[in-house]
Amino acid sequence: MKHDEIYRTALERWGTEAQYDQAVEECAELIAVLKHFRRAKVDEKAVIDELADVSLMLGQLIYMFGPEKVERAIQEKIMKLKVLLDAD
Repeated sequence: MKHDEIYRTALERWGTEAQYDQAVEECAELIAVLKHFRRAKVDEKAVIDELADVSLMLGQLIYMFGPEKVERAIQEKIMKLKVLLDAD
């Protein structure tokens, strides 16, 4: 992964528990901003900023749990989605 050194440093500085909590917080903020965006209370930039925050936290979580494991799970989910899409 391209940001492994940053992820490793963040984990060393703040620890895994704090990063789990931060990931949850960033996901919650994305949920809130998407709800606001649907009602035209925030602009696209607000959504993009929260997507960037969540993306960075996902990168850290993937680093923590193992990129290979996550990639296998993604491939399994993609195949399930393909089956669902082909069923229509």
